[in-house]
Amino acid sequence: MKNNRRNFLKLTSLAGIGFAGTGILSTYGSKMVSQPALALEPGDTSPLVPYLNRLSKDYNILDYGAVGNGSTLNTAAIQSAIDACAKGGGGIVYFPAGKYLSGTLFLKSFVSLHIESGAVLLGSQNLSDYPESKIGFRFYAENYVNRALIYANGATNIGIEGDGVIDGQGSSLSFLVKKYKVRPFLLWFVECKKVSVKDVELRSPAMWMQYYLGCDDLRIENTKIYSHGNYNNDILDIDGCRNVIIKGVIGDSDDDGITFKSLYGRVSENIVVSDCIIGSHCSGLKFGTETTGGFRNVTITNCVFKSSEVDEEFAGERKGISGLSLEIVDGAVMENINISNIVIEGPNVPIFIRLGNRARKHFPEAPEPPIGTMKNINISNVIAKASGKTGCSIMGTPGGYIENLSLLNIRFICTGGGTEEDARKGIIENEKNYPEATRWGTFSAYGLYIRHVKGLALSDLTFELQEKDARPLMVFDDVHNCKVKDITVSEKHSTDKYRIEKNCTNLTIQDKE
Repeated sequence: MKNNRRNFLKLTSLAGIGFAGTGILSTYGSKMVSQPALALEPGDTSPLVPYLNRLSKDYNILDYGAVGNGSTLNTAAIQSAIDACAKGGGGIVYFPAGKYLSGTLFLKSFVSLHIESGAVLLGSQNLSDYPESKIGFRFYAENYVNRALIYANGATNIGIEGDGVIDGQGSSLSFLVKKYKVRPFLLWFVECKKVSVKDVELRSPAMWMQYYLGCDDLRIENTKIYSHGNYNNDILDIDGCRNVIIKGVIGDSDDDGITFKSLYGRVSENIVVSDCIIGSHCSGLKFGTETTGGFRNVTITNCVFKSSEVDEEFAGERKGISGLSLEIVDGAVMENINISNIVIEGPNVPIFIRLGNRARKHFPEAPEPPIGTMKNINISNVIAKASGKTGCSIMGTPGGYIENLSLLNIRFICTGGGTEEDARKGIIENEKNYPEATRWGTFSAYGLYIRHVKGLALSDLTFELQEKDARPLMVFDDVHNCKVKDITVSEKHSTDKYRIEKNCTNLTIQDKE
């Protein structure tokens, strides 16, 4: 494990993704501490700009009794510094070099935590140091998770920054169980506005690393994340958030990487993800599986999704399950999604797109959701290398079509190895089950298996086979208004390119000569 972590940290130091921002400097002895940019007035409403009062003070946790020896429990001392900062009108709570053990910290409006280089905030290994929190509204996980190392609810202008480390110590024996309630999140922010998390290194949560629920004006920038050591170790979970920028995240996860969930009725929308490098044992980028509210107006660009650097896994597969997973299965909407300039290297399945009908309620008394919608999705300029022969898939469900989808300028590098038996295989609908790229087994196409789609454009796609495959390149089933143009296949391709099954209309194929 040490070698794996060393390799990961080496990767983050070499990646060199930076962000130039504005700020002011505060002095601690010879150290200069960058503070968030200041708004001119408390009522300033410009998005994504943390507000601190011009007369705000800095609050050193040592002045409130914190001891950086790694063993003294500092929850009360650090919370006192946060409370004093909030009462004084806001500012910086400063963590100098040292190791500070703590239970749950409640972050408050106009307060930013600065974790200095050489400082480590350690999560307590005692569950009793993490009180339960009630968020005030119904959502699917309300009976599963209710604890966190750093928690904020309804706060405005809050942040976490600095070159230090926050380590949840989630691999401790007290947390190594599958029960959700005994494993706290590292960060959990609920219905907060103007949130900034930047530069810090986040490690070893007991549950999800970061969960942002119903937040507005959220920036996550230049963070380094090592999310291994327990079950459900997602790097980042965005749920019902609006106006979100995720940039320069370099992370490695035992579970999913950048994840958009929807555990209650609010749509996540107006989101930009860029310049990220994500390793995962499950899905590098994922929409779902929970989809009560949905996702709208999302751009993802200039990212790498790859296999994890870590050999051991609690979930998924050594090389990862999927690179991109776009899923709607509990009602709701996915629309206006643009994904471009992406490298996917290593997972079993590079691209998985699924509209299903699991129809799970987000709380018992809620109405059963209808089939959701997926439309207006563009994926372009991608290199996608698979590690398994499963095949990529685009699948709606009976009574529910994926609409207006385009794949442009994508190079698929496929393992091959499919048999004639694989080629003859009937693919079950499986609309009620958990949506995961490998749940259908090997698909009957080595390139793309496509079913229940209306309005599909496939253009300038190249498929390389690493070994021969007896399956066709693509299979179409219940596909309408589809245009296939300029498809290039490997010299190892030895079967028919296309198999058109039942109920397909207005399907046009214009191959290169």
